[in-house]
Amino acid sequence: MIKDDIETIESGYEFLLAYAAQGRPAKAETGPGPHARPTIEGIAAAMDSLKQAFQGSDNEFEQVIAEDCRKAGAALRFILAQEFIGSEIVDNLNASIHLRAVLTDLFLYSEAVEPLGAEGEPEQGSMAYDATKPKQ
Repeated sequence: MIKDDIETIESGYEFLLAYAAQGRPAKAETGPGPHARPTIEGIAAAMDSLKQAFQGSDNEFEQVIAEDCRKAGAALRFILAQEFIGSEIVDNLNASIHLRAVLTDLFLYSEAVEPLGAEGEPEQGSMAYDATKPKQ
């Protein structure tokens, strides 16, 4: 399901940000986890699923998402092919323009498909700007 794939990618990226900050050396992933490899595998699978779902779409933006997933997926598979995965390589993956493009695509897509505050009212406690009201 598209929504599940998007959630897997977004939450996986959050995990990878935290993982990169831990300063783990590149060595065999043994001992207490969590480890990056299973998360990267999950993100790659979710991107493959999105790529399949969108590549034949008539919607141009969905085709862009499919292409960005293909590019980011190549980077993910490159990392997974490495014997050792440490914080440094994960940090470089996080900075990859291809991975960030997918995330930005998905934020935009998710908001268009299911906007926050879709009922026309801001969520309770949020501060919404109303351009029709004078500045105070």
